[in-house]
Amino acid sequence: MNVILQSRDRAACSDRTLYISDLDGTLLRLDETVSAFTAETVNRLEAEGILFSYATARSYLTASKVTAGITARLPVIVYNGAFIIDSGTRAILSSTFFTEAEAEEIEGILLRSQIFPLVYSILNEEEKFTYYEDCVTPGMRFFLNRRKTDTRRRPVPRTEPLRMGRVFYFSCIDSEEKLRPVYNMLKGRFHCIFQRDLYSGAQWLEILPEDATKAHAARRLKNLLGADRVVSFGDGKNDLPLFQASDACYAVANAVPELKKCATAVIGSNQEDGVAAWLRANVLAAEA
Repeated sequence: MNVILQSRDRAACSDRTLYISDLDGTLLRLDETVSAFTAETVNRLEAEGILFSYATARSYLTASKVTAGITARLPVIVYNGAFIIDSGTRAILSSTFFTEAEAEEIEGILLRSQIFPLVYSILNEEEKFTYYEDCVTPGMRFFLNRRKTDTRRRPVPRTEPLRMGRVFYFSCIDSEEKLRPVYNMLKGRFHCIFQRDLYSGAQWLEILPEDATKAHAARRLKNLLGADRVVSFGDGKNDLPLFQASDACYAVANAVPELKKCATAVIGSNQEDGVAAWLRANVLAAEA
């Protein structure tokens, strides 16, 4: 597989190409910031009317914070594809939820396995994540400590249900030994992501509706914008569906092996501003 830093992709320079980048481990550096070089590059794309967006596992709330230096013009994909959000109005343009029966089944399986998830839902028209306040693993504590003022937090006692409102996402942070059997049980019916957190190293199991993938969301966004092609960038297992839905796909040098295998090529790492360097060489240079 070739490492591409400066090669030209003439087809990728089409005016109607939609460029979609993952955030953590891809567009963001390890300190969860966008470099000045990357911010300037993306803002130049925006200024020239080139279609650029991101697809992330983050919520819009946390994604907008870490991309504060970027001028967001287009809708963005959050929660691994569960939602497409209008970056101007913050309105939900596309959403995917579990049925009530599905959410009840998943919650039951998790609790019987002594796994206590963060359950994300729309409750009274507001986004919330509910968890048992006395059943917090070290990995969950790391997550919660970074969101101390997050208005979405909804800790409840064990006497109350976790599953409230319209549920779209279960996030489980526990040991690999506890999570893997549940992953194997559910992965054939739902969109399940089983990987370690980039920052804490904790094992995560994320469970979403079957159609809540970056691939489905990318296709919806492509149609919404009237784009002809999708070119994507990523680093993790959750980017595999996005790559499969793209006309060209580039893995950063720090990406997992599975993603590199299906990539069009490998580019510079997130610490090297690999995505921005590729965009400057292959898109902005073509516009000059």
